[in-house]
Amino acid sequence: MFDELQALEKTHTWDLVDLPPKKILIGCKWVYKIKTRSDGSIEHYKSRFAGKWYMKEYGIDYDETFSPVARLTSVHSLLAIFTAKCWKLHQMDAENSFFNGD
Repeated sequence: MFDELQALEKTHTWDLVDLPPKKILIGCKWVYKIKTRSDGSIEHYKSRFAGKWYMKEYGIDYDETFSPVARLTSVHSLLAIFTAKCWKLHQMDAENSFFNGD
């Protein structure tokens, strides 16, 4: 939780402002997950700070939705191309990501 809060503060994710009139405050909560290795042992604990977006209303709080996904066949196709072309492939884990950031 400490690392997550530090990252949010470092990137200036939000500003505290007064709630505009006739607007509903969207709450937030911590979501916890235990990441395990293939043998079942604990690798590390993860936490993320999430908004309770289910409280939003279409046309008032948002106008469109977007869910970034990748089909497994697309991933397999890209891996096949990398293999055929002998390209190097690097894997990384992103600590934080923002979909509407600058």
